[in-house]
Amino acid sequence: MWRNTILSSSSKLVAVSGSAATSCRRLAVATPRLASSQQEKSKSTENESFMANIFRGSLVANQVFPYPDVLTTDQKELTNSLVDPFERFFAEVNDAARNDANSKLDDTTAEALWELGAFGIQVPSDYGGLGLNNTQYGRLCTIVGANDLGLGITIGAHQSIGFKGILLYGTPEQKQKYLPKVSTEKVYAAFALTEPSSGSDAGSIRCRAVKSADQKHYVLNGSKIWISNGGIAEIMTVFAQTEQVDPKTGEKRDKVTAFIVERSFGGVTNGPPEKKMGIKSSNTAEVYFEDVKIPIENVLGKEGDGFKVAMNILNNGRFGMGATLSGTMKKCIELATAHANNRVQFGHKLKTYGSIQEKLAQMSILQYATESMAFTISQNMDAGSKDYHLEAAISKIYASECAWYVCDEAIQILGGMGYMVDTGLERVLRDLRIFRIFEGTNDILRLFIALTGIQYAGSHLKELQRAFKNPAANLGLIFKEASKRAASTVGLGGTDLSGHVVDELQPYAKKTAHCIDLFGQSVEELLLRYNKNIVHEQYLLTRLANAAIDIYSMVVTQSRSSRAVKLNLPTAQHEIDLTKALTIQASERVIKNLQAATSRSSKALNDKMSEIALNILEKDGVNTTGVLDQN
Repeated sequence: MWRNTILSSSSKLVAVSGSAATSCRRLAVATPRLASSQQEKSKSTENESFMANIFRGSLVANQVFPYPDVLTTDQKELTNSLVDPFERFFAEVNDAARNDANSKLDDTTAEALWELGAFGIQVPSDYGGLGLNNTQYGRLCTIVGANDLGLGITIGAHQSIGFKGILLYGTPEQKQKYLPKVSTEKVYAAFALTEPSSGSDAGSIRCRAVKSADQKHYVLNGSKIWISNGGIAEIMTVFAQTEQVDPKTGEKRDKVTAFIVERSFGGVTNGPPEKKMGIKSSNTAEVYFEDVKIPIENVLGKEGDGFKVAMNILNNGRFGMGATLSGTMKKCIELATAHANNRVQFGHKLKTYGSIQEKLAQMSILQYATESMAFTISQNMDAGSKDYHLEAAISKIYASECAWYVCDEAIQILGGMGYMVDTGLERVLRDLRIFRIFEGTNDILRLFIALTGIQYAGSHLKELQRAFKNPAANLGLIFKEASKRAASTVGLGGTDLSGHVVDELQPYAKKTAHCIDLFGQSVEELLLRYNKNIVHEQYLLTRLANAAIDIYSMVVTQSRSSRAVKLNLPTAQHEIDLTKALTIQASERVIKNLQAATSRSSKALNDKMSEIALNILEKDGVNTTGVLDQN
């Protein structure tokens, strides 16, 4: 019926195929209820995230093309002026091996860091900090990552998450009181969220704060575990359950609230430093709160909004991990390259062997993509974007997994020498392992990527559902969606990236565009198949996320290498070659992952894997007959 209405309204609509129209209507009816109407309205009209929009089969390219370049000349000069003192600090003052062996930073090293301004990089200069933006901060992070990840955690836990909430949500009074302390007065900060019962599930925290009868303070009780800087921090951003009253219904319920807590309030203690696999020089401790009186003015953000505060702090800081680990990867590649250029085996230098060349090439491809992601995101943030959460999660996953691979391959190239402590790579490998776990485990973040993207797609499809109730008044929206699906069905139209990349990358942009179209179609198919139950299909959600990660890697590298060509940079051809190789690899993985997500045979395999896992869990481990066992 709706199709007849469209066709009678305009002769241009005869190109809409019946099958595409039917698909459009079915999709609207089958949309899961995943977002509130207010979210639907704002997201459908304002979200400029490239990744969010490909979930609904749309291209919104302004955050990725052209490659962002937001720093002014003065900002670039300021950043470059800080690079040398930071590098000299690591060359002349810091000793990463000593920090690791002692499981702490010595006083001289810590003092030099404070003098360098390393603990207040993004604090505005009015409060005593360096006043740098995200991109400038990222550049300094690459230096830290190349030299000492354990020290980097001390710095990052302090400012990337420790007092970041004060920068993002603090009142003028809170900023005036606390930012000078954490930037120049040598007062460490920490972010206290994790509890024994709430790791990635931040909503399940049990730490509790009860408001006093006079409404002037909260009394906090509970504990937090694995808190970076937990044993040295004097100021903490702490999250606790608080009783909130719904102003409309009067109903009472628990909601998380964020607080600025000073150790000087009393009742704040900590356990001994944890013994860890890596990042040993970073202080990690359990923190205890016993009847801690927190002034009401130390609520951070609004009461009951703590979960949002926590997530935005973590989202805001994730790009820094990508920048840091791109520096780590660069250092690993330099060590591996130096060894390959000089080591002789079987009468030839290692660099002449194809297997070594392949390793070095692959390591460089991953480093280039990691760095491209981090600085795409940071510059979008500096340009004022609020729609970067999916990209930041992708960057964190990609960086942490690629850095592990690159370091492992560097050790392999160095052979026995790489395994020795003196080379330093074994320490880097130990330090790297935590990055796939903290600030959101990669497994959870993959589900976050998939479900957030699907929610955004679902909110748009509910717009279509409403449009079908009054088709005459919504012909534009209905026709746009139906014609897009019709064109896709017959192989016409679709995503076009040709105007965004240089000529040499046109075939590779076409591969990426095909992946984007296939991705949108796959999301649509899965929504039709599973409706709201898609939230339980973690196997396929993970594959969707993996496809999204690879698509983003292709897009940012094509954008960055195109920029290099347009600016006639001396590295342009090498960047083009890195991009080509990455696109070939990533596009093949995207197609494979999307096929696995949508095919019935893959569903059968997923079901079998679940059955195997349940059997293992039931038996508390391996459940097979021993090879020497007899009847």
